[in-house]
Amino acid sequence: MPQTVEVRFKGTRRAFFRWLDEASPLRLQEAVIVPAERGLDLGRVSATGAVAERKCGGGCGTGCAVGEAAPAAAELPAVVRRATQDEVRRHNELRRAEEDDRRAVVEQVRAAGLPMKVSDAEWQWDRQRLTIFFTAEQRVDFRGLVKELAGRFKARIDLRQIGARDEAARLTGVGRCGREYCCSTWLTELSPVSLSLAKDQRLALNPSQISGGCGRLLCCLKYEHEFYVAARKRFPREGKTVDTARGKERVVAVDILRERVVLRHETEGSRIVPLVQFDEERAQAAAGVITPPAPPAGPPERGREERAARPQPEGRAGTRGERAPAREPRPPGPQPPAAAAPPAADGAPAKKRRRRRRRRKPGEPGAPPSSPEA
Repeated sequence: MPQTVEVRFKGTRRAFFRWLDEASPLRLQEAVIVPAERGLDLGRVSATGAVAERKCGGGCGTGCAVGEAAPAAAELPAVVRRATQDEVRRHNELRRAEEDDRRAVVEQVRAAGLPMKVSDAEWQWDRQRLTIFFTAEQRVDFRGLVKELAGRFKARIDLRQIGARDEAARLTGVGRCGREYCCSTWLTELSPVSLSLAKDQRLALNPSQISGGCGRLLCCLKYEHEFYVAARKRFPREGKTVDTARGKERVVAVDILRERVVLRHETEGSRIVPLVQFDEERAQAAAGVITPPAPPAGPPERGREERAARPQPEGRAGTRGERAPAREPRPPGPQPPAAAAPPAADGAPAKKRRRRRRRRKPGEPGAPPSSPEA
């Protein structure tokens, strides 16, 4: 039974063929010579057997549409032969010369004054055809350019206009995620991407955040879109007034990843509740169980009565008109010992000098009572 193989060429171009030698099947990354539109081309095997048949059934360049069954092996063109080392060396030399040829085409375009941007150039292995890929915002009349290039390169010239996404797939690069472009590695079909995909996922509509290297919307916006659409059905619509255990509340926002709902009450303000709790509260409200909102927690207001009942420190009791009583005097501390009086001349002991007592004023503690006036 012939072996179905997928052969990849420069960029993302691929085609499917059949290998007739059952005794020595082809292996992955093996170089083969395959028939082209006008001549022969060289490519490398990227898939074999059932994998290649399944990929061919998903849409390929053999005429089958996406979703149709894979064509029979007899309907596919056959691989000519395995490539030799000399043929692979010649192929590599053509690849190295393609950049110089592309620059030569750019000079011709500038001389002709055509509004087009030359992106890439690709030689066929037998050097019978040179394909020039370019981008342009409008239709370009390049018939005169084709004649000049055919006379310069002595080959058939194929000018092919591509879009910005196809250009990024051919030139490849590194995306915002730090990995190589999906369109240049494994993504074979470039599906349309619209702005509604970003809106459904609640992404910021900033062109620099949701655009790729091609300047178009990121292809990866479509990867998780189905998940967001399915998860969004579990959440209430924003702006809708719902009945919860606290009464009427309006849905301000929803967080699909964290599964949270932001609600706002007319008098109690906003709150954030998990989706599970939100569903439980709606079930309680449907059953007629209403929990009144708790009073706001805050410090009590301080009025005049509280200030009047505040205890006053000692020494400040009484009204303003009354005078506070005088403080008691401190008890006298220990006095230093009095110096001994010098002895008298006649040898008799000197008399001890009597200390004069200070007369206390009336009203002070320890003062004698004042006599009544006559």
